[in-house]
Amino acid sequence: MTRTIAIVGAGLGGLMLARVLHVHGIASTVYEAESSPTARTQGGMLDIHDDSGQVALKAARLHDAFVRLIHPGGQASRVLDSSGKVLLDHPDDGHGGRPEVRRGELRRLLLDALPEGTVQWGRKLASVAALGAGRHVLSFTDGSSVTTDLLVGADGAWSKVRPLLSDAKPAYIGTTFVETYLPDADVRHPANADAVGGGAFFAMAPGKGIFAHREPDGVLHTYVAVRKPMAWVSGIEAATPAAALQLVASEFEGWAPALTALITDGETDPVLRPLHALPSDHRWDRVPGVTLLGDAAHLMAPAGDGANLAMVDGAELGEAIAAHPEDLEAALAVYEQTLFPRSAEAATGSAEVLDACLGEEAPHSLVRFLDQAQGLTANTAPYPTIPVLPTPPSP
Repeated sequence: MTRTIAIVGAGLGGLMLARVLHVHGIASTVYEAESSPTARTQGGMLDIHDDSGQVALKAARLHDAFVRLIHPGGQASRVLDSSGKVLLDHPDDGHGGRPEVRRGELRRLLLDALPEGTVQWGRKLASVAALGAGRHVLSFTDGSSVTTDLLVGADGAWSKVRPLLSDAKPAYIGTTFVETYLPDADVRHPANADAVGGGAFFAMAPGKGIFAHREPDGVLHTYVAVRKPMAWVSGIEAATPAAALQLVASEFEGWAPALTALITDGETDPVLRPLHALPSDHRWDRVPGVTLLGDAAHLMAPAGDGANLAMVDGAELGEAIAAHPEDLEAALAVYEQTLFPRSAEAATGSAEVLDACLGEEAPHSLVRFLDQAQGLTANTAPYPTIPVLPTPPSP
């Protein structure tokens, strides 16, 4: 018997599921609210782990193509204190196991590996109703509807599929990221480019920090992190873009000017991203014909695991369905048995990483974490050969 499989959301997890199913000769349809693959930019760089995201790409038979997308040098990491003194400087030796790629290019790789028509664009889910026996009817805002034997919610933090399984809702975790970009940085923002280096950059202090990443084509992508209540976020959102950048920069009074310039020199309107999370032990009782993956299942603080987990979820669910094509409930039970403990462990770890970045011992707690992640002895002393950042010249 042919079973219909509906995947809500064309993010990395949903597309990975569709691709692994296709590898096994199983059809599915992905319903995506966005009007096209290019309806919006797809974010910055992702580090794809050799023990998770890359395993999923191998299951999808796309690892060789993925390797061609890797951004050389992107695994480098640098940590500074608020004065601009470098405390840690790990080069990218090509053996770190977490190569960097652009999210948009990785998504395009998955899209191009699916049969034409697998993704239905402009299909925003309005509601879902259970019909019994594991079947559901999906109603879309364009007035159309479909009925499916298996429904997979890959629709992110504010999933409309999740309420079929769980009453849990994402909660603000007290930290907000403010995002902006500096293009052509080596020419137009050389002091900033020198500060960031070749990969990931962290300038930290308790409760606040400036993250940045060098992307291809000389782009610096900055995330400013602050532990602030939602009322502060609302005030920043109400300001003009230029005023918003200045208000954010004012939280870093006394920091090295070359660091705060990563905020004030931003050439795109700032985007505020209040961080939300589901409970770390989020799980649900088995409900016939429906499950979740990615942020819909385990939204957590960003710590480099989100995209990797979503792709692993998609690959493992696809493999479980392929192993039990005539018994979808058995497939879902196998998938969720592994999903729940993996998600809980990752969520706990993500909170620990965020605290290493912004907790009371920052930035030294982050130095210890990154040194240990590299298999090195924690280095608590500044790197003596790298000087304090210079003050940029006056305009």
